[in-house]
Amino acid sequence: MKIALLSYSTKPRGGVVHTLALAEALAATGEDVTVWSLGRGGDSGFFREVAPDVRVRIVPFPEGPVDETVGERILRSISILRDAFDPSPYDIVHAQDCISANAVGRCIRTVHHLDHFTTPELAACHERAIVEPYAHICVSRSVADELAEGWGLAAEVIPNGVAYDRFASTGPAARDAWRSRLGRYVLTVGGIEPRKGSLDLLEAYALLRADHPGVRLVIAGGETLFDYRDYRARWESRAAELGVAPDVLGQVADDDLPPLVAAADAFVFPSVKEGFGLAAMEALAAGVPLVVRDLPVLREVFGPAARFGADPRTLAAHLAAALTDDDPDRRTAGRELAARHTWDSAAQRHLDFYRSSR
Repeated sequence: MKIALLSYSTKPRGGVVHTLALAEALAATGEDVTVWSLGRGGDSGFFREVAPDVRVRIVPFPEGPVDETVGERILRSISILRDAFDPSPYDIVHAQDCISANAVGRCIRTVHHLDHFTTPELAACHERAIVEPYAHICVSRSVADELAEGWGLAAEVIPNGVAYDRFASTGPAARDAWRSRLGRYVLTVGGIEPRKGSLDLLEAYALLRADHPGVRLVIAGGETLFDYRDYRARWESRAAELGVAPDVLGQVADDDLPPLVAAADAFVFPSVKEGFGLAAMEALAAGVPLVVRDLPVLREVFGPAARFGADPRTLAAHLAAALTDDDPDRRTAGRELAARHTWDSAAQRHLDFYRSSR
């Protein structure tokens, strides 16, 4: 079977991590897999090396005019990918986001999470990418239920895998290097943006510091098509008002991420909208205590392996507990949960779905 997987970015966002891991697991079964993506900022490859049995096609995406709006950038992204992609050689065309789903025509779509956009072009892109694909996959039952309730669409639920060994086997030297640099820290991965609950996290961190003044907040990752400059400015202003100075690392090299996660004293995931929470599952694989937003989808995915906070006060309280309570049962439950989510299993379930939906 010839399979095309399509993503909008080469950067380490959750959907991109998913796309590459799925492609590699599918190729390992003997399928012919090609990953397509737009190459922004001059990128000619993905944020990490991809297994040699996966073909990679990066479509150059030149910088637009200085005054280009988000909506214009979305439309240009769709147009450039559409012009470059020929679906005819493939038995399965599988889009992982609204941009690629709009660009490729008839396809299967993974709906990682559902958003509510106000930018007209983006709202239209989001809607078409839901209603036009001929089949749908969701990474959690909660998102599949949203799809059924809002659009009357039935989706196959195939949870993410996790690179368990990569995060569970970090050596002490690599962990100690991060601890030497940062001391004790609470980590989040995903950048500073509204969906990630970044302002609430600041408030929670300020509360946490009252009793744990030596603990730092470290923020890794973050790359998006959207313009969050106003939100980032509000975030920086509020940090100054609260007297806190988180360590914002930006994109971390792929080899450095597992020890950065493993060295954390706790991992916090305060997103207000998620489909699964792959970065949080990686933290469980590393044996790191996990505090997440109290959302139905995260209750579904993490259950007793995580602590759940609904607002800055309860997030801070649970982070304090994670820093001070040794809970080996919860840690064991987290590792066991992460170990059950394999990309091999996810790939086999995708293949079964591809065959049944053709």
